Amino acid sequence: MIPIAAALAALGFAPAPEIKPVPGDWPQFRGPDRNAVSTEKGLLQQWPTEGPKKLWTVSGCGGGYSTVSVVGGWIFGTGKKDSKEYVWARDEATGEEKWATPFTEAKGVGYGEGTRSTPTFSNGKVYAVGMNGELVCCEATTGKILWHKNYAKDFGGVPPGWGYCESVLVDEGKVIGTPCSAKAAMVALDANTGETIWQTAVEKPGGAGGYASPIKAEVGGVPMYINLLGKTGGVIAVHAKTGKTLWQYDKMMNGTANIPSPVVKGDMVFCSTGYGAGSALLQMETDKSGGVSVKEIRFYKGDELQNHHGGMIPVGDYVYFGNQHGNGNPVCVDLKSGDIKWKEKKNVGGGGGSAAIAYADGMLYFRYENGTIVLIKADPEHFKLVSSFKIPEPSGKASWPHPTIANGRLFIRDQDKLHCFNLKDSTN
Repeated sequence: MIPIAAALAALGFAPAPEIKPVPGDWPQFRGPDRNAVSTEKGLLQQWPTEGPKKLWTVSGCGGGYSTVSVVGGWIFGTGKKDSKEYVWARDEATGEEKWATPFTEAKGVGYGEGTRSTPTFSNGKVYAVGMNGELVCCEATTGKILWHKNYAKDFGGVPPGWGYCESVLVDEGKVIGTPCSAKAAMVALDANTGETIWQTAVEKPGGAGGYASPIKAEVGGVPMYINLLGKTGGVIAVHAKTGKTLWQYDKMMNGTANIPSPVVKGDMVFCSTGYGAGSALLQMETDKSGGVSVKEIRFYKGDELQNHHGGMIPVGDYVYFGNQHGNGNPVCVDLKSGDIKWKEKKNVGGGGGSAAIAYADGMLYFRYENGTIVLIKADPEHFKLVSSFKIPEPSGKASWPHPTIANGRLFIRDQDKLHCFNLKDSTN
């Protein structure tokens, strides 16, 4: 008997290529561990005046504030074209489009120019969330929609004013999402079918949906998922196996938009939001019954520390981020003591506005709202500015998408365009 694959090949139907992840990939929002940390080495420690060498620029990505994920030679992203939101795939080496699949209507939210969600790749599938809460699962090689759910229709969520911005977490066969409703603050869905495994009911979800993306943590052998809820809902931790609420903390929340995912280092949790709310360093504690609680180690008022958006990065025992609402003033905080190691009082390197950040090979990459990208040494003892450059062909829209660092390359999304830069070429 002729094997099915051989028979299809003989008829001219080539099997879909398998996507094989490699160590330098960036398979989801904020990288392999969702903390914006790359493990790559041998990257440039200083850039020429014009920046690292540009390998290519492509257009046709659609409007979007989302960034991209990179896996096994493929790039995955989302974009708005006309009245639809799309998930798309491109070639990592050239940027050439492989497929683009519309999955929901794009309307009814502020900053409606484009999408927010970065696709998450796992086991041959990609998952993305639309501004209206439409969660879609696509076959990674073809873009075929395999299943979909909606945070509002299926779980009672209310889209926030600027739309759902979540990039879902896929863990141990589960898709972890955050509808932010009272009956389903957080949900776990079967990654293959979309069927509900558990959903977390809470008394105070905080109103409309949130803007942050979940992370996984473990303390005392207890696995959990942590995320921000809507408006005043707080930071919530739920048990990874059951969805049971473990703890909830709301002192640093604001009533407008809570955006940065918390940072976890061991049993310490650092959380921060903008709009004047502030930041907090928490410590988790387990009990004999398998419960987990948190105690506040230090609270910082908004005029001292607040991350508007752009994220926070744990490196060793320290966390780095852009400080102050609407600004990206670099700051370093000790995650053990809560002490502020250093704090710049202004944007640096020609940067302006908030800063979306990433880390690789000892360096911090600050992508400022005005389109300036700044390289800073990740040194807890001293602030050290190294290099900066302006992204080419700016869209004129806010330069908010987070940097993606994968396989020696830096990927910068700017609305309809995607730029790729070489971070390893010593001849730059």
